[in-house]
Amino acid sequence: MYQIRLKNCAFFARHGVHDEEETLGQRFYVDAVLTVDPGRALAEDSIEGTVDYGIAFGVIEKIVTGERRFLIESLALEVGKALAARYPQIRRAEITVRKPNAPVAGVLDHVEVTVVWPE
Repeated sequence: MYQIRLKNCAFFARHGVHDEEETLGQRFYVDAVLTVDPGRALAEDSIEGTVDYGIAFGVIEKIVTGERRFLIESLALEVGKALAARYPQIRRAEITVRKPNAPVAGVLDHVEVTVVWPE
């Protein structure tokens, strides 16, 4: 096994419980840590047998910039499921979503959740 990490992928989207979050939108950041079964891909230096991280980024982008979710936890789960469905050689997808402008009555850097698929 080996890991591919996509760190701090940034997208503008409209997720959250409050109406203002949908109206105004904000930037979200996503990390994906993908544990991959190499099969013969590494020994054969073959892109066909591994995860193309450009395509993986596109999968993440489509979900994050798509349909509004109330929970970033749900967003992270959907990203993990979609990546695993696109690439069956992914044995584990650990997805972290950061929301820097969470509506919290206080000062914080960001709120983040991490979801692992499969659980």
